[in-house]
Amino acid sequence: MTTLFEKLGGATAVDLAVDKFYEKVLKDDRIKHFFADVNMVKQRAHQKAFLTYAFGGTDKYDGRYMREAHKELVETRGLNSEHFDAVAEDLMETLKEMGVSQDLLAEVAAVAAAPQHKKDVLNQ
Repeated sequence: MTTLFEKLGGATAVDLAVDKFYEKVLKDDRIKHFFADVNMVKQRAHQKAFLTYAFGGTDKYDGRYMREAHKELVETRGLNSEHFDAVAEDLMETLKEMGVSQDLLAEVAAVAAAPQHKKDVLNQ
């Protein structure tokens, strides 16, 4: 069975998507302030690892990290559902701009909007 990771183009495509995605995020007035003091080299690496896992490219990922990584943002900076949705929207827009088909966008949306991912990020 072909994974979503493979259908999207594997590591090369995920790397490019993450780089383009963060260009968009860092210009997005709704969420860019969350990244003001973030080491973006490390952030991109974390995001690439997470998306590789989320899209079926590997079964190795410590999901607890999502909660820990976002805990302070929730508690001290007000990270909420609207911010999560803005990030998901920027990801979808990035993939559309890269020419990802509607069928694959629907699969990505199902992964991005998975209730457990949102709960982990928002520490719920």
